[in-house]
Amino acid sequence: MSVTDASLKRRKVRAAVMSDRWRLFRSNLDLYLILLPGLLFLLLFKYTPMYGIVIAFMDFNIFDGVSGSKWVGLDQFNKLFHSEDFYHVFINTLIISLYKIVLLFPIPILIALFLNEVRKVWFKRTVQTVIFLPHFLSWVIISGLFMTILSPSGGMVNNVIQYFGGTPISFFLDNDVFRSVLVFTAGWKESGWNAIIFIAAIAGIEQEQYEAASIDGAGRIRQMLYITLPGILPTIVLVLVLRLGHLLEAGTEQILTMYNSVVYESGDVIGTFVYRQGLGQQDYSFSTAVGLFNSVVGFILIILGNELSKKLIKRSIW
Repeated sequence: MSVTDASLKRRKVRAAVMSDRWRLFRSNLDLYLILLPGLLFLLLFKYTPMYGIVIAFMDFNIFDGVSGSKWVGLDQFNKLFHSEDFYHVFINTLIISLYKIVLLFPIPILIALFLNEVRKVWFKRTVQTVIFLPHFLSWVIISGLFMTILSPSGGMVNNVIQYFGGTPISFFLDNDVFRSVLVFTAGWKESGWNAIIFIAAIAGIEQEQYEAASIDGAGRIRQMLYITLPGILPTIVLVLVLRLGHLLEAGTEQILTMYNSVVYESGDVIGTFVYRQGLGQQDYSFSTAVGLFNSVVGFILIILGNELSKKLIKRSIW
């Protein structure tokens, strides 16, 4: 075969491939149109704002703008890594996030497992509705609710403590208990909602496995341990790896509505620190550097978590 013939054949193959792709595109045009708003959302609100990362490398002045501000390179990061305040909020963030992972991550799994064992449909639906509802309340409402319940003067919890001869506790003013309040309220609000993904994963398990196990004499507990849990293990790994990527968030919105200057020592995290530095002191460059550091660490944690999961349990996101 001559070089000309080979080149002509390659062109025909490419033309056929392009024709097939165009035909596939036209046949699924409605699906691509449905996908378009989501892509535009990602482009406008996720990728376009990334241009603002350059502020972390400037001495940014809001009146001069990006083009008029002085370029300072890594000075903001040098300031970041030598800041005692940042070191303190970094430790706080890790502690609160680890508390939430260790104490709260298993709860949605347990909820899904036990709800799967409920045979009364009306009871299951009622429980699901009740535990899902707190998710739809804003942190402002929940903060006000728990401030009333935990108030040292007239709050329901402190009334019970006093009834048994105890001393009232200032839950929102005590550094020793404030983190516990954050973990408890986060669990109360989100555990039921987070169980949805595990309930959906359980629904995807083939019922023939339960029937076969039942015939072999396995009770509900054994079926839960040897069928349900292994069946949702990939979902558990996926959620855990993604949760590691948010390790340095620790619930900024929640803490902003609940904390005050008295509990900065135990409750100030990276997100609230960025908020106070960026909007409170108008130090936009430094707060952007902190946010960029947060994002890079989160990305690294997702990669490491995925690789660790792949080696230990042979499960991973990609």
